[in-house]
Order: sequence, then structure tokens, then C-alpha cells
Amino acid sequence: MKKFLKVILIIALAVIILLIAIYIYHQVRLTQESKLRSPLGQIVEVDGHHMSIYIEGAGDATLVFMSGGGTCSPILDFKSLYALLSDKYKIAVVEKFGYGFSDIVDKSRDIDSILEDTRAALKAAGLSAPYVLCPHSMSGLETLYWAQKYPDEVSAVVGLDMAVPAYYDSMDINIPLVRTASWAANIGITRFIPGISDSDAVKYGTLSDMEKEIYKAVFYSRTATVTMINETAWVKENAKKVNNMGVPQLPMLLFISDGSGGTGFDKETWRKIPIEYIEQVHDGKYIELDCPHYVHDYEYKRISKDIVEFLSDKG
Repeated sequence: MKKFLKVILIIALAVIILLIAIYIYHQVRLTQESKLRSPLGQIVEVDGHHMSIYIEGAGDATLVFMSGGGTCSPILDFKSLYALLSDKYKIAVVEKFGYGFSDIVDKSRDIDSILEDTRAALKAAGLSAPYVLCPHSMSGLETLYWAQKYPDEVSAVVGLDMAVPAYYDSMDINIPLVRTASWAANIGITRFIPGISDSDAVKYGTLSDMEKEIYKAVFYSRTATVTMINETAWVKENAKKVNNMGVPQLPMLLFISDGSGGTGFDKETWRKIPIEYIEQVHDGKYIELDCPHYVHDYEYKRISKDIVEFLSDKG
């Protein structure tokens, strides 16, 4: 028994030393990568904290891109798509707290708080409604709530495989697992997992070599942040609130993926839920795409053409 305990003690000590070494290496790399994490857009003040917003292009319509949950670098994640649209429209990418170049804050992520932060960031950057909202995944909830609460501020919705409330009815959200991922990221363990920082934007988009390096640098500082965890903890409650307010009636185009790429749903179920939702929208349509969840990193050429056609029809 004494020998067994001694072995356990030695193993535990070795693990502690290894974790300390990993953490020190991680901190050194974060320091080395600091220049790569220089903001790509504007930094505005929202609720006493710094929020990142990127703007390019010009046009009568402003397209606001809103990222899905856990997307570490929204500005770069959407670039393959908005780069094809900024010659016709003004483009804005809002990086919520805990994402991209925005501050990590430990605050409530109820749907009202998230929405008011986004609206405040756009206003601080000098932009004004109405907007065409272009949400990916979880930001679909914020978008629908925006259209419900402030209908005069939203002229149309272009959903990039966006979430609708019914997705969260049966979704199993494991917060302890998310917190474990956050701990691993903060220690630096993620740096030793091959390919983990190679997002769909990096692998399939049109980012330059430098932009890929920036994306990876942001990834190691913005993975499973406390803000993201709070957002995940609130999502079911947020979905219920959005659902209770009904289906907003405005021009809406949904791009729907095949459900692969981390949704946790099979193809049939993933497509059925948003189709049933859009059928309740009087001026709504959908387009099915044979690609994974981050549709804008795969079908950016087709999506850009369909967006232009959709918005042109709306005058």
C-alpha cells in the first residue's frame, strides 16, 4: 500500500510540474503573439468595457454580421463572405464581449443584455438603423429578438445557418464540460492538440497567410471565455423568451447547412426545424446547402450572389 501511494504521489507531482510548464509556455507564447492580436477594426466603449467592431464598404444598406457561440474571431470568420459584398453594401462585424478583440467580461448574457450591447456598439461606431442582420448559429436568437423588440431597426434577416428557438428544446448543454474546456484553454493545453486552431475559416476560406496567423493567435486567447460560458448557460432561457414573443414578420432568407460540423443534429432534423420556422414568415425563403454548419466559410461565393439577389428584390 505504501508503494502504491508513493507511485500515486510521484505521478500527481509529475502532472503538476507538467501543467506548470505548459502554463508558463502558454504565457510566453501569448506575449509573443501580442502584436498579432492588435485590433483589426474599431474599439468602442460599451457598458464601461471595450468592444470590437469592424466596418468596411459603402452603400445604402448596412449588413451586420453576428457570430455563432464560441467563434473566437468573428471578423476573420466572416471575411470570405463580406469581402464579396463590401463593394455594394456597408459591412459591420460586431464582436461580442468575450470574442475576438473585445474585452472578456463576467456579466449576464441574458438576451436583453446581449442585444443592448450590440446596439450600443453600432451606435458608438457611428452606424444607424435600419440594418440587415446576418447572424450565424446562436446569434439567430439575438436577431429574432431584435426584430421583435425593435422592428423599425431591422429591414431584413439573412440567416447563415442561424439558430431558431426550437433547436434548444432538446439540446443537451453540458456546462461542466464547457468549463473544463475553458480550464484547458487557460492553462494552454489546447496548444498541444494538433489542428485545433485550424477553423473552417482557416482551412476553407480566403484568408491570407497573415490573417490565418492572426486567427490562431486570437484562438489561443479567446477560447471558451467566461463570457462565452455565461452565454451558453443562458441560451435555453433566451430561446424560450424569443419563442414566447412569436415569429417576426419581415423579409427573411435562411441558408441551411447539412447539419454537420458540430451541430449535434442529424441532417433531417437540422433542416426540418428552420424550414418549419420560415414557413411561418410571410416574406421568407430558404436555401439548402450541402456543406457544414459554417456555411459562409464554404459557400461564400454562392451565398454572396443570393444575398445580392434577395436584397435587390426587396428594393
